[in-house]
Amino acid sequence: MSKAPNPVDKYVGSRVRMRRIMLGMSQEKLGEALGLTFQQIQKYEKGTNRVGASRIQQIAEILQVPVSFLFEGGPSGVPGPDGFSEGASPSYVSDFLATSEGLALTKAFTRITDSKMRRSIVDLVEQIAAREGPDKR
Repeated sequence: MSKAPNPVDKYVGSRVRMRRIMLGMSQEKLGEALGLTFQQIQKYEKGTNRVGASRIQQIAEILQVPVSFLFEGGPSGVPGPDGFSEGASPSYVSDFLATSEGLALTKAFTRITDSKMRRSIVDLVEQIAAREGPDKR
């Protein structure tokens, strides 16, 4: 019986994945830069393997972010009632942003400057989601 991944390890992995996708970098390319296989990168991103402190620093440098970026909004040592630090986004937000579709949608949406158009898009997506069924979070 395998042990479930630690929430912090999963969160940091999802942030690595999100940033890697934002840069258009493959798991293979990140692995090459670190001297690892893409399978090891997959394990880091899923949280099944822990990332050591020096490796976190290397990853942050390659992904061009401060180390703190990989932990922002994640589970804290003293979690609140939802398991996250105060002000953290729910996990479905980071899960969504870690997908290529979520990232593409977010990038495109933030380029829309007309606030009425943005509101119309949100309304449309909410209507589509309502037709799909109940909230599945």
